[in-house]
Amino acid sequence: MAETTKPRNNMERIESALHFLQEGLRDPVDAVMQGKFHTQDWPEAWAREDALRMGCSPLELSKDDVSVQLRAITAFGRDFNGILKRYQQAYASELREFRNRWAHGTEQFSNDETLRMLTTAQLLLEAVEAPDSAHDVQIMKDDLQREIYTRQTRNAMRKKIYTIAPEGGIKAWRDVITPRPDVANGTYSASEFAANLYTVAVTHDADATYGDPVEFFKRTYITEGLRDLLVRGVKRLIAGTGGSPVVNLQTNFGGGKTHSMLAMYHLFGDTAVTQFPQDVQDIIAAADVEPWQPGSIRRVAIVGTQLNAGDGNIKPDGTVVNTIWGELAWQLGGREAYELIARNDKNATPPGALLGELLHRYGPCLIMIDEWVAYARQLVGDDNLPAGTFDNQFTFAQTLTEAVAAEPHCMLLISIPASDRSRRQQRPRGIGAFAAHRAARSRPMETIEPRRILRNRAPSPVRGAGCSRPGAD
Repeated sequence: MAETTKPRNNMERIESALHFLQEGLRDPVDAVMQGKFHTQDWPEAWAREDALRMGCSPLELSKDDVSVQLRAITAFGRDFNGILKRYQQAYASELREFRNRWAHGTEQFSNDETLRMLTTAQLLLEAVEAPDSAHDVQIMKDDLQREIYTRQTRNAMRKKIYTIAPEGGIKAWRDVITPRPDVANGTYSASEFAANLYTVAVTHDADATYGDPVEFFKRTYITEGLRDLLVRGVKRLIAGTGGSPVVNLQTNFGGGKTHSMLAMYHLFGDTAVTQFPQDVQDIIAAADVEPWQPGSIRRVAIVGTQLNAGDGNIKPDGTVVNTIWGELAWQLGGREAYELIARNDKNATPPGALLGELLHRYGPCLIMIDEWVAYARQLVGDDNLPAGTFDNQFTFAQTLTEAVAAEPHCMLLISIPASDRSRRQQRPRGIGAFAAHRAARSRPMETIEPRRILRNRAPSPVRGAGCSRPGAD
C-alpha cells in the first residue's frame, strides 16, 4: 500500500481510494484530454470554455485533481471510447458522487457503501491499466472485508455457549495470546483502567488513553449497554426526539459508569464524527441522524468528590461558586450563565424555574453528575454550609430532572452505584434513589463482557491456530 498509515474508518478509506484514483487516472486522462483540446494546458482551455458557456469567470482546474479527472471521463465520453467502454465510463459517474459526498466532510459511509466505492475504484483503475493503484485499493477492500467478517464472527460468538470435553486439550492462554509490551515488560500503568471524569473534563490533564477522544474510542470495547447509551444520546441531543432525557448509569463499583460518561463526553465534544473509529460511526449511523458540528453541544461534568461544600469553589475567571446548581450554570456558560442564578447560589436556595430558562438558553447540553451521593454526604447534619442543606438537594434533583425532560435537546446522566440504592434508609443514599427513580436505567457492562474488555486492552492480537478453537475465548 502506497500510504504508510492504515485507514482507521470508512471516511479515511474513501479518502485513500480517491488518492489512488488520482495517481492511476492522471496519465490516461491527460493523454485523452490533450488530444481533445490540442494542448498540454487542457485544464486551462477547458476552464475558459466552461466560463464562456456559462458567462462567468474561469475556474482553476488541475490535471492532478481527481474530481477533474472523473468529470473529464463523464463529460467527454466519446473521446475516452478508445480506452474505456461505455459501462466502464459509468464507473467514473458513480465515483464522482462518492467524491462529492466525501468532500462535504459531514457524510458517513456504511461498510456496504465503502465496499461498493472501493470495488468501483478498483474496476476503473484496472480498466485504464493502472495495476499498482488498483492493487492498493484491493488491499484496503480486503482489509475492510476481514474487519466486517471479524465483527460478525465476534457477535455470533457472543450468542454461543461451548462445552469442551476434558480430553479436548485446550491450549494455555499464554500459548495463544501475548500480553502487550507494557504488560510484559512491567511498565504497565494502572491508570489504563482508572477512568477519571474530573481529569478529562475539568483539569484536562488526563493521559491520552482517556483524554484523547480518538484514542479513547480506539481502546474502548463497545459493550451492548454502552452502545445503547450512545444511541440514546444521539437521538436525544441531536435529533431531539426519542432517547431518554435522564439516564441513571446502574452499576456496581467498577461497572463502567465513569467510562460511559467519558464516552458521552467525547462523542459530543470537539472532534468530528468522521474522525472516530468505524464502530462508533456505525452506532451514529444506526440512530439515523446527520453528523453534527463539533463543539455544538455544551457539556457539564460535575464530580461530587471534587466540590468543596464548605468553602465554595473559585473559578479561573474569579467567580466563586457555592452550590451544585451554581457549578452547573458556570460550566454551561461561564460567568454570564452563572449570573442568571447568582442570587440562588449565594443564598444556597435551588433556582426553581430559572433552571429551565438556563437550559433553554444554553442548550443543546449534556449534563453529567458523578458521585452525587458523595457530595450530598457532606451536607448531612450541617444546615449552615455555603452549599446549602441536604434537603435542598431533593428539591434541586426534582427541578433538574423536570427541566431536562422539558428541553428536547438536553440530557442528564447520573451515576448511582447499585449497592447504594439497596439502603435507602440512609439519607445521603436517599438522594441517589430519588434521582434514579425518575431516570431510565442503563447498565454499561453485562456479566459476560469484562473479559472482552480486558482482551481489547491488555493482550496483543492472538497468534497461532489455537485461537480459532472454541475454548480460546
